[in-house]
Amino acid sequence: MSSTSQYLSGNDIRQIFLDFYTQRGHQPLPSASLVPEDPTVLLTIAGMLPFKPIFLGQRTSEFKRATTSQKCIRTNDIENVGRTKRHHTFFEMLGNFSFGDYFKPQAIAWGWELSTQVFGFSPQNLVVSVFEDDDEAFTIWRDTIGVSEKRIKRMGADDNFWVSGATGPCGPCSEIYYDFHPELGEENIDLEDDSRFIEFYNLVFMQYNRDASGNLTPLQNKNIDTGMGLERMAQILQKKPNNYETDLIFPIIETAAKIAKIDYYESDENTKVSLKVIGDHVRSVVHMIADEIRASNVGRGYVLRRLIRRVVRHGRLIGISGEFINQVADTAISLSESIYPNLRQREVAIKAELQREEVNFLKTLDRGEKLLAEIIETVKQQNQKSITGESAFTLYDTYGFPLELTQEVAEEHNLIVDVDGFNAEMQKQVERAKSAHETIDLTVQGSLDKLAEHIHSTEFIGYNQLATTAKIEVLLVAGISEEAAEAGTEVQIVLDKTPFYAESGGQIGDKGYISGDGILIRIEDVKKESDFFIHFGRIERGTIRIGDEITAQIDTACRRRAQANHTATHLLQAALKKVVDEGISQAGSLVSFDRLRFDFNCPRALIAEEVIQIEELVNSWISEAHPATIEEMPIAEAKAKGAVAMFGEKYGDEVRVIDFSGVSMELCGGTHVNNTAEIGVFKIISEAGVSSGVRRIEAVSGAAVLDYLNVRDKVVKDLSDRFKVKPEEIPDRITTLQTELRNNEKEIQTLKSQLAIVKSDSLLQTAETLGEHQIIVAQMEDVDAESLKSAAERLLQKIGNGAVVLGSIPEAGKVSIVAAFSSEVNKKGVQAGKFVGTIAKICGGGGGGKPNLAQAGGRDATKLPEALETAKSDLLAALK
Repeated sequence: MSSTSQYLSGNDIRQIFLDFYTQRGHQPLPSASLVPEDPTVLLTIAGMLPFKPIFLGQRTSEFKRATTSQKCIRTNDIENVGRTKRHHTFFEMLGNFSFGDYFKPQAIAWGWELSTQVFGFSPQNLVVSVFEDDDEAFTIWRDTIGVSEKRIKRMGADDNFWVSGATGPCGPCSEIYYDFHPELGEENIDLEDDSRFIEFYNLVFMQYNRDASGNLTPLQNKNIDTGMGLERMAQILQKKPNNYETDLIFPIIETAAKIAKIDYYESDENTKVSLKVIGDHVRSVVHMIADEIRASNVGRGYVLRRLIRRVVRHGRLIGISGEFINQVADTAISLSESIYPNLRQREVAIKAELQREEVNFLKTLDRGEKLLAEIIETVKQQNQKSITGESAFTLYDTYGFPLELTQEVAEEHNLIVDVDGFNAEMQKQVERAKSAHETIDLTVQGSLDKLAEHIHSTEFIGYNQLATTAKIEVLLVAGISEEAAEAGTEVQIVLDKTPFYAESGGQIGDKGYISGDGILIRIEDVKKESDFFIHFGRIERGTIRIGDEITAQIDTACRRRAQANHTATHLLQAALKKVVDEGISQAGSLVSFDRLRFDFNCPRALIAEEVIQIEELVNSWISEAHPATIEEMPIAEAKAKGAVAMFGEKYGDEVRVIDFSGVSMELCGGTHVNNTAEIGVFKIISEAGVSSGVRRIEAVSGAAVLDYLNVRDKVVKDLSDRFKVKPEEIPDRITTLQTELRNNEKEIQTLKSQLAIVKSDSLLQTAETLGEHQIIVAQMEDVDAESLKSAAERLLQKIGNGAVVLGSIPEAGKVSIVAAFSSEVNKKGVQAGKFVGTIAKICGGGGGGKPNLAQAGGRDATKLPEALETAKSDLLAALK
């Protein structure tokens, strides 16, 4: 190793690699998003993934050679993060790629030159592996490069043969390993010994195509795909014992350690593991949020949420009790912003998402950890070794406590979790959910799958035609294929072509009619399954048969309403970006005939002034009569022009672009107005939160605005008549009534408290004397919680030194319990908060409060006598 290489920073290593290949004719390209275009994977898991369509022959590259530093995330080995030297969820893969240009000799030569002459590795520190049958690569390494045969290891397909799937392009690999202990010699080299060897460069020679039978045939254009792990190179060059102590990650660890007021090097192994998990996961989450991934309970959103929660919990394990994640995120952003500027650009969104998730999970931790601690204690008392699946599912379903965290905590106590039992409980819930929602989609799809090879996909002509002649290709009744159907039957019909828009992109399907010789079918909905448009309707007249020639006509009034609402959603998104935040993105939508709904990512509620500004801006664009330009173009061209795509939506190579010049340009397959003036008017109905970090605006446009105003006008007139005031006086009248109602409620509550106190005085006669203390434990009938509290305080004041426990059933299925203890009772070690909480559990509830006064509730009123009897015996025992 050269004398200077040990001082190379992670940023230096990255830049040296990219410069090396750029100087050799490779086009340097920026890292692709962590959200891949490939629909088969949730996240970008390898440096080659952005080029997979090129390797598969689905797309032609404009460059023959390319080089990248690709950010990647993998969570399949998440349990090893922090426990091994080099397992990560987030890592950077340095790569050089050839698309039908150079091949093995050049790739091997450059890999060796970079390793030995640029990074300064001594050949004595390097070992290479080749696929066991790849004599060509073996010969190049031995005869051209000059590597000793003893340092070239042949390995099997599991280690050294790359495949893209069961079929398709594939090929052998050759890997370069760093040997930390060359003094051990070249005999019996075992590359599985990761205490001695670390693989840092993988060269994939994509030279074959594999068919369904497993046969390999040479590819006409052979490709090179390589990967060098940045974190591993940093460990080697910076002479660190593991990847975590390099300058790529260790500053994050130091920040977390400082917050926890501990020293990494003086910590025990478990603490070091937690610090490493924090260091790794924080890098992951800041990059994921920067690439517009939002935390949720599904897909990549769940991966993000899980990683954030692991950071928070490991922070708790090292002694951090409050919020801290944004402090370590600051360090992570600073470390990477020079190569990934979107981290700093999206800093506000990153920190808002992290804080929101951290705060929510801290609440979950408090609740879940208490219950889990009780479960673990019970398991240990019973000398069991496993937490039941039912208990784990209760933690997950009721408290939002992830199974993975339950497993982690259980492992710390040398326990396991019955995962099969957990999955069984989860399946029960899924089945319960299914039974609550009837659907025929699966049946329809099953029938279509059987018929698909005999019919063509539906041709959609509805952008330009509102009616057409067509032929009935498929006729389904309750999802079953039929040759004919009579009047009164609910049917699903597939035509060879249709003007009906099928539900997609948030826009509902068209309504209309199918008619013919003596037949009429009312179409209420249209859905798309695979490439077939399914028309759901009811035969109103005649008998229909497979092959009938018919006329399909959409309801033009409904189409106009849908078009207005759909275009309005585009204008709404543009207005949100202008008024609130340019970084706002769509999180879902609904476009129907009578209203529109638009969900968007935003960490806060909009203020009233912003809602007004948005509404006014949309209406100004409507009045300016912006014409629509609708074009189909390659997706790369559309994105270059600035077209907005719905995040997470998958698009083909050719996309449809809806452009209202100077206002909005989006990728969209829906139907739209030809000019914004056709919308008429736009009115926001509501703005509210629907989930963590997601807001929803509901609105109406066009003719639907008149419907909306008519309903409200009727309500106003009705209220005006009832209150016998003018419409403009209604708010004042309501305010007056509310004030009167509050005053009446206060008066009623005062009377209830006074009545309870009167009732309670009779309980003084039941007081039991125990030494210097007096005890009253009793049930009061028909007394609410607040009055019960007043009665308990009154009784304690009367008896002075003692304890009062009162219970009541204020309404069906509800129990109230109050405990009031004197300071002398507290000195005996009996505190009202803990005491009443324990008693309330008997009634299926809980509660707490101060040492001298506490309240609790429950659900099982039949258990109240038992609870009060227990309270009395416990008090007597404690105060003896």
